[in-house]
Amino acid sequence: MRRTSGLDFNRRKRKVNTGLLRELAVWTGEILLAVLTAAVLVLSVGFRISVVGPSMSPTLENGEQILVNRIGYKLFDPKRNDLVVFLPNGNEKAHYYIKRVIALPGDRVQIKDGIVYINGEPFEEKAEVSAIENPLLAEDEIVIGKDEYFVLGDNRNNSEDSRYASIGNVKKEHIIGQAWFIAYPWNKFGFLK
Repeated sequence: MRRTSGLDFNRRKRKVNTGLLRELAVWTGEILLAVLTAAVLVLSVGFRISVVGPSMSPTLENGEQILVNRIGYKLFDPKRNDLVVFLPNGNEKAHYYIKRVIALPGDRVQIKDGIVYINGEPFEEKAEVSAIENPLLAEDEIVIGKDEYFVLGDNRNNSEDSRYASIGNVKKEHIIGQAWFIAYPWNKFGFLK
């Protein structure tokens, strides 16, 4: 009679598939490297902020999370229609403002009859916006200084922007970066236009 339990010294050892283990280790290493690279890029090149208020509606809504590219404007200057993130007058205790660049250094800006004029020509809007009800500082022509930008919110009649004395023209040194990607909510996930 044979024993069915206990030690059996005649049993064969199972062979470990070293090729499979090596391949698994390589895949794990590549995934960890990709995650680490992505984390370093996001932390060094950009950062994430929340949209505060309705001033950029319908492009951006209150509470949405966006990614900001803070390297681009160290290499290049902002262009018309870029969405810039800045601290008003460099005030580090203020929340980040997000506005659309309308006029560049050396441009002349004026708002007449609800329309923005740049150098005497109607501004070609990239976003759908309503007519401006109150031009404030831009009622009279403004000349944009060196390294300054005239910015407006897309929700023109509910935006504190360059028309207000508390904001005025935004100096390049106060621009943190360019808003370029919506990270949340998931239904708007993607690049900004």
